[in-house]
Amino acid sequence: MSWLKCEHTITKNSASYVLNKPLTTVGRARGNDLTLEDGMVSQSHATIVRKGNKHTISLADRSAELYVNGRRTRSVELNYGDSILIGAWQVSYLEGEPAPADEADGDGLSLERIQRLVELSADLMRDTTPERLFTDLLQGIVELTRSEKGFLIVFRDGERHLAASHNVDDEQLDLTRVSDSIVKQVTETRQGLILSDAMHDARFGRAQSVVDLRLSSVMCVPMIYRNDLLGVIYLGNDSITDLFTEADLAVLKIYAAQAALVVHHALLVNQLRLDNRNLRERLRKSSQGSILGNCAPMKAMFKILRRVAPTDLSVLVLGETGTGKELVARELHNLSGRKSGAFVAINCGAIPENLLESELFGHKKGAFTGAVSDKIGKVEAADGGTLFLDEIGEMPMNLQVKLLRVLQERVIERVGELQPRPINVRVVAATNKDLKELISEGMFREDLLYRLNEMEVQLPPLRERGEDIELLAHYFLNRYREQYQASARGFTNQGLLALKGYYWPGNVRELESRVKKALIMTDRALLNPEDLGLDAGVKRSVRPLAEAQEDFKLDYIKSVLDLNNWNKAQTARDLGVDARTIFRYVEKLEG
Repeated sequence: MSWLKCEHTITKNSASYVLNKPLTTVGRARGNDLTLEDGMVSQSHATIVRKGNKHTISLADRSAELYVNGRRTRSVELNYGDSILIGAWQVSYLEGEPAPADEADGDGLSLERIQRLVELSADLMRDTTPERLFTDLLQGIVELTRSEKGFLIVFRDGERHLAASHNVDDEQLDLTRVSDSIVKQVTETRQGLILSDAMHDARFGRAQSVVDLRLSSVMCVPMIYRNDLLGVIYLGNDSITDLFTEADLAVLKIYAAQAALVVHHALLVNQLRLDNRNLRERLRKSSQGSILGNCAPMKAMFKILRRVAPTDLSVLVLGETGTGKELVARELHNLSGRKSGAFVAINCGAIPENLLESELFGHKKGAFTGAVSDKIGKVEAADGGTLFLDEIGEMPMNLQVKLLRVLQERVIERVGELQPRPINVRVVAATNKDLKELISEGMFREDLLYRLNEMEVQLPPLRERGEDIELLAHYFLNRYREQYQASARGFTNQGLLALKGYYWPGNVRELESRVKKALIMTDRALLNPEDLGLDAGVKRSVRPLAEAQEDFKLDYIKSVLDLNNWNKAQTARDLGVDARTIFRYVEKLEG
């Protein structure tokens, strides 16, 4: 029988492998028969083929290097006693089989140490703040390995940060107290390291940091979560040599693996808290009251609100369905001197026409069948406050006349009552319809529009609000996550792209609905397009620039023609173009 004795020339880790297969694969990847963890070892480095009682080793990766007895080779038949160098691993080809492990050296994983490891892990799980977690983590492992001092170094944004130290003067607490050469070796190889006498070590004895610090016993291991290097645990004693054993290193590796998991989650929780705090700050800076928005149209709208709110001007809020017109009305109320008064809202399109007059103006007992008592209407209920008339374009013509009187004379008459009642109310109306078109169709009074539209506020559709889509999506996710006990904490990149590319016919209301549904239905930590009911690769249509410019010219020329009562010659002079250009666009408008 033949076997391989393996020892890492830097970390001093050891392993053995019995060659009992016709084909043995060697490499860094986990799927190999013999796994050698080292940065200089290829994923699939070499193969060892058995023919009879002989073994031949050959390179599997042409870009890799293989040395047998100091000579570089690609393939060679092995003889007992041959020394093979694979990366930093020294491998001996030996006859027989490896001796059983010396149980006397197994006290490193004794029952007492295992029990202490369990206790330390339980203590770590109870800590929530990273600062306390790091301190407890380091103190526990220093006690477990009988170290004099210890350092816990974490990596953030490519830089080293000293997270905790033990038995070190606080006045000198910085990274100059550890050997940069040793930490660099551990981080590059991702392998644990023991130095019995650092000052006289062939690899590090001449390192400036070792000489300056006069190091003796040092042990250092990486903390790795999955494939992410979170940091290193660095232990040492400046006065005792040969303090640490392979058993100590084995214990520290086990503890570092457990600690990496806990540290990862602690940092994740801390990052979530920081993200939430940053999000709240972003929301504060990107909002006006309960209205969120950071794009230019929303900022312009916020400025109008702050200017108009203190006045008693009637405001007409225009925007598509779901853009938040009622929120604007409420903000106008909250910013005004009427905020202590009532805010009364009524949807003119949701109440039957025969009941709308009574809802608006109230009625006298006995005014009609079913009027068994006096009733105060919405307008009167808003006395001293703000009346919000949503979907004003749905109001019947006969009630438009009565509303016009309210705006002009500031009095109302209940249904069935002839005595006018004075009222003090500010009116904010909203619609998603083109009121000028309704006027041309005889469905809306022009004089009422002038009374309602003393100041106009235009709300942009969500698809035109750019980064506000992501801002609102995160707001709704954080708002409803705890309510629905959802596991989602954010969005994938594909999810955010799908949100930004969607047309949003239902605007903010639809966005809120999709996020709520996704939170309820998915178990994922990050919401993807499928969770949101969106197609990952689909984005709303983008018109060619030339086509968009042409449409803009057409609309602009039409507006100037309207201004000039369709005098084409005057329009051409105002626009500084040839009259034939105007005639060409008029043909398009009339075609």
